[in-house]
Amino acid sequence: MIIETLKKNNIFSSLKNDELQKIAKFFEKLNFKNNDYIFTEGDLSEWFYITAQGKIKIIKHTIMGKDIILEIMSAGDMFGGIAVLDNKPYPASAQAMEPAAVIRISRKNLLMILDEYPILKLEIVKYFSDRLRDAHEMLKNIATERVEKRIASLLVKLSEKIGIDTGNYKKLDFSLTRQEIAEMVGTTVETCIRTMSKFQKEGMVKSSENRILIKIDSLKKFLES
Repeated sequence: MIIETLKKNNIFSSLKNDELQKIAKFFEKLNFKNNDYIFTEGDLSEWFYITAQGKIKIIKHTIMGKDIILEIMSAGDMFGGIAVLDNKPYPASAQAMEPAAVIRISRKNLLMILDEYPILKLEIVKYFSDRLRDAHEMLKNIATERVEKRIASLLVKLSEKIGIDTGNYKKLDFSLTRQEIAEMVGTTVETCIRTMSKFQKEGMVKSSENRILIKIDSLKKFLES
């Protein structure tokens, strides 16, 4: 599982098979139950993580006692990286959204591998540049877009990243509550429920067996209108 997970990762997939075999011994695999925390905000950043199975949500706790979901991680996605490289506490918490598995490597071993394979440093710069661009886009949307468009944009992003094709729809094959959607776009649960109901009536989304199915073309047209 470790090597297969590394192959799915934006950074380590740049290495050859024999190189992956060599570095895999520095990683370990951990399993988590639904709602288990991998780490919490403020913990010492001793480990660099990559999602192997399941979904992990990255949460920011506010002083008002409210949680904000910053991102959802799926297989191959890494998290905790900036804190590890900065040697500062984790700025947010990571929590399993379902039974999940991760692989992790210590800071010491990660830095050793980066020195041995300089191409990884370039890949890290590219990756975090893309993440920064996404963060700026998210902040712009929250500041300037109506709630309906923020929710539509989130659903399109998730479906393109981790959606499973089911004909005309893409299925988010994990439980995503209205509260979690609201936390990701900065709105209330009530507003999110109304918006999702509207999208369902217009055929842009539907629900089946506690899963959300998304009609990407329709939502994109809505975003362009």
